Amino acid sequence: MEPDRGDVLSQHLDPASLAFLTAVFGHEPIRQDLWHEALTHGSLGEARDYQRLEFLGDRVLGLAVAEWLHGDSSAAEGKLSQRLNALVSRETCADVARTLGIAPHMRLGKQARDDGGADSDNILGDVMEALIGALFLERGFPAARDFVRRAWAAPMAAGAGQRKHPKAALQEWAAGNKRKPPIYTLVAREGPDHAATFTVSVTVKGVGEMTARGSSKQEAETSAAREFMKTFA
Repeated sequence: MEPDRGDVLSQHLDPASLAFLTAVFGHEPIRQDLWHEALTHGSLGEARDYQRLEFLGDRVLGLAVAEWLHGDSSAAEGKLSQRLNALVSRETCADVARTLGIAPHMRLGKQARDDGGADSDNILGDVMEALIGALFLERGFPAARDFVRRAWAAPMAAGAGQRKHPKAALQEWAAGNKRKPPIYTLVAREGPDHAATFTVSVTVKGVGEMTARGSSKQEAETSAAREFMKTFA
């Protein structure tokens, strides 16, 4: 650890972020370097950014939500998986991050911020998971689980994932109406990697076509399927 000591000590949180994290997570961060890393986007070009913590936090979030669903529901595995996928999706993580007010504390390069990175589902979702990873490393799974249950209470109560995913619903609708499966086409990809916007069209032959945009190809496909169902189903 000694060769890295100077780098770790230099990674202090600014007072506003320290106060914010203390209020949101219920304790003052002990390892400020860990939380500093969780808030740092790669556009700053620093040695450490949130990616490794996001990798860890994604798994911790998944376990916390899976345990929650298993204990609170008698639904079959397929329904539980459907709800799990919705509750840990990039969109839900980003929504939770917005509700908590994380965006002003994210450390982005000027270009990334100018390109709308502070409101990107991809970045907000990743940082949310990275913060969960930091919490897990500092205080263990019980603290991470308790935080997830507080922060995800609204999407859980709202029944996120109880309805069929729009792409699955469209697939079933097409089959039920003796149509060929829907075809998704990437129409355009615009903007830098950290704040890209995808435009996707979905077509069901003999019925129609719908186009939608999103901050990921998957998000755009989901939106296109949802709009198609609203318009044609």
